[in-house]
Amino acid sequence: MQQVKKGDTIRIHYHGRLEDGSTFDSSAGREPLEFEVGGGMVIKGFDDGVTGMTIGEKKTIHIPAEEAYGPVQDEMFLEFPINRFPEDMTPQVGMQLSMSNPSGQQFPVVIAEVKEEVVILDANHPLAGKDLIFDLELVEIKGGSSLIITP
Repeated sequence: MQQVKKGDTIRIHYHGRLEDGSTFDSSAGREPLEFEVGGGMVIKGFDDGVTGMTIGEKKTIHIPAEEAYGPVQDEMFLEFPINRFPEDMTPQVGMQLSMSNPSGQQFPVVIAEVKEEVVILDANHPLAGKDLIFDLELVEIKGGSSLIITP
């Protein structure tokens, strides 16, 4: 039977959950996830976990934070002046916001702490520092990307 290897494009159903059992993502009710194994399209632990699977195989993989979204990084906590919030907005811990970097690219942040003059924003990925569990079912192996070698 054909096994998944680096370079293969595959389609896989998944259910992602945290150690407490809460779901953070799932392909249920949607098309299977399609990606090239080893192509940098998914986290390293997911790439590693699907390698060697066969069509129809189901398995559960555990991905430590280091092979997922990495540890929580202190430098990703930012101070933002409270007087720069709109007047009709009351910042609260847990509130999700969107910020722009100098080049205009938007990124999500969460209010981690509200102080008298500043708000502490957490710009870490929401799954940073968390070990992940995925229940997988391989649906299809489409084969690797075709290379044309010309003399």
